[in-house]
Amino acid sequence: MRSATATAAKATPFARSRSAGKLALKLAAAAAVVALSGCSWFSSKKDPNPPAPLVEFSQKLRVQTAWSVSVGRAGNFAFTPAYAAGSVFAAAADGTVVRINAENGQTIWRVRADMPLTAGVGTDGSTVVVVGEKGQVQAFDASGKPTWKAQASSEVLSAPAVGEGVVVVRSIDNRVIAFDADNGSRRWMAQRNVPSLTLRNAPGIVIGSQTAFVALPGGRLSALALNNGGPRWEVPVGDPRGTTELERISDVSGVPALGARDICAVAYQGRIGCFDLINGNVRWIKEFSSDVGVSLDDSYVYAADVGGVVTGFARDTGAAVWRNDKLKNRQLSTPVGVGRAVAVGDYQGYIHFLSPEDGSFVARLSSDGSPIQAPPVKAGQSAVFQTKSGTVVAVVTE
Repeated sequence: MRSATATAAKATPFARSRSAGKLALKLAAAAAVVALSGCSWFSSKKDPNPPAPLVEFSQKLRVQTAWSVSVGRAGNFAFTPAYAAGSVFAAAADGTVVRINAENGQTIWRVRADMPLTAGVGTDGSTVVVVGEKGQVQAFDASGKPTWKAQASSEVLSAPAVGEGVVVVRSIDNRVIAFDADNGSRRWMAQRNVPSLTLRNAPGIVIGSQTAFVALPGGRLSALALNNGGPRWEVPVGDPRGTTELERISDVSGVPALGARDICAVAYQGRIGCFDLINGNVRWIKEFSSDVGVSLDDSYVYAADVGGVVTGFARDTGAAVWRNDKLKNRQLSTPVGVGRAVAVGDYQGYIHFLSPEDGSFVARLSSDGSPIQAPPVKAGQSAVFQTKSGTVVAVVTE
């Protein structure tokens, strides 16, 4: 898995102030190093979990960068691009928001929000929404013109979900709020329990079938009625276990993967599984730990665990069809299918392409050398990644 320091450094109690939170992060990181790796904070020992070196292989698939656009740095946050209406939308920590033609990479418009931003873009192609410091929410229309502002109850780290006439955000105090997509008026709010300690990551929200599917800290996946926020169902993807707060962290990671009849999710120190879209019944579930989420296609569910092992699961049964363990500790992104391959980014900005049949390496590309931490998105025939330094890059296979 990723080093104890890197994993625990994301953990912070939500109830504390930002300055107190920073102190908590340092203390949690120090405690994790002592408790989990058995090393002193000041130890000169080598990293017990060094990143695997790049494996040499014979390239079997032609891949290329279709286009790349510089948006702006992510800072201390993770910025996920979004795809809708033939365009890729992306944002940066300094407030930059861009709309890019997904086919040729041409920048259609570039605007600046009225605040620094803390998460990626949410959009349905008509309404474009970003979130800023202290839970500010700002919307633009399809041409980049500002339309409305609203306020969440606290900081928001996940990209908003936009669809079916509403905008849904989850703040770090675990309040889920829906706003009217046209004018920003609040439709409803749902409160969920806040675990005492949680990963400082961005569990996502997807909208479909008049439902908001919300990934939550504490290992829960919740389905909320889009019209009023009422619970349709809630399932445990990961149950907190262990005797210490660090051991009991079991947050749902990344963005749930939405299919036509099922939805799949994974939890840190928890499980991976797929659930019935209507009633939440378990289709299959397996022990697994990931802090970056899952993706799916017609045949497989793809996930990278905390140690950097990428696995392809049979979508109908959950059987592990293949595993690639040659990317250990390279701090991988969510894997995503693109053409005849599965693409996954790493901490050095490499994009690795694996065979969807057996997980073997088929190609590799480099980006700008900075980490790829945010989940990539499918955009037509391309997969779009956003790096920590702010390069948005579309890759294609031939």
